[in-house]
Amino acid sequence: MNKKATPIKDPIVKVDHFDTVTVLEMNSPPHNLVGPALMAGILDGAKLALDRGARCILLKSGLRNFSAGADLTLFDRPSKEQNSQPGESGPTAVEFLKGMEDIPIPVVVSIHGVCLGGGLEIALTADYIIAARSARIGSVEATLGLNPLMGGVQRQVERVGLVRAKEMSMLARRYDPTTLESWNLINLVVDDEQLDDTAMSIAQELGNGPTVAHGVTKTLARIAADEGITIADEKMPELQKPIWKSADLKTGLASFLKRGPGLARFEGQ
Repeated sequence: MNKKATPIKDPIVKVDHFDTVTVLEMNSPPHNLVGPALMAGILDGAKLALDRGARCILLKSGLRNFSAGADLTLFDRPSKEQNSQPGESGPTAVEFLKGMEDIPIPVVVSIHGVCLGGGLEIALTADYIIAARSARIGSVEATLGLNPLMGGVQRQVERVGLVRAKEMSMLARRYDPTTLESWNLINLVVDDEQLDDTAMSIAQELGNGPTVAHGVTKTLARIAADEGITIADEKMPELQKPIWKSADLKTGLASFLKRGPGLARFEGQ
C-alpha cells in the first residue's frame, strides 16, 4: 500500500494518505480534548483530503483515547478573550458540524478508549462509526450541569430515537459499544486488536466505490433526515443528474454486463 505523509499547518491533527483514503489522526495530548484548535485541525485535514482527491476520510486517534470530551478550561473564558488566544481561534460548534456534514465523500470514524461528550459529538458527524469492544462511549455533560453543546442531542435522536437519546443525555452514562450498536448509534464493534485493520478495510471499500453516487447518497440522506422523505423525493431527480453523467456509472454498467455484479473498478469520476 502506497503511503505518503503530508504535514499540515496545525500538528494537532496528522494527515496521511493511503491510496484513495486519507487518515486524519487526532494527536492533542493528553486526551484529544475538544476545542476550536482541534475542530479547526480536523476541518483543515478534511480540506487537504479533498484537495488531494481522496475518496474517503478515516478519522481516528493517535492517543490512548479517542476523546475525553471538551476542554473545560475554555468554559472559564469570556468569548472575546477565548477568540483572541493564540492557537485557539477556530470554527464555532455549528460551523464545525456543518463543515463535517458538507464533506462530499464518506467519513469513517474509528473509536478506541473513551469517547465522551464532545468527542462523541465529533463521531456523530460521520457516515460510519466503528468501535473497539473495550471502548466506552457516552454523553456525560449532565455531570457538569450541561447538556451536549455540539449537536449531540439531535444527532442521537436521529440515530437512536427520542427515548434513548434522552436517556443518553440525561443519565450521562458510559455505554459499551455492543449496546450502542444494537441501538444503531454506531455501525460495528470489533475486538480491539482488529480495530485498525477493519477500519481501514471499510474506509478503502468506501474509497474504492462510486464516489459521485456516494456524494449524492449523503446529500439525499441528510435532506431526508432534516426535511423529510417527501422533500428528498422532490429533490432526488436533480441531485442524481451527476450520477448519470459519471464515468463510474459507465464502468459499473459495462462491468455488470460483462462479468456480473460487484466486480467494477471505479475511478471516482
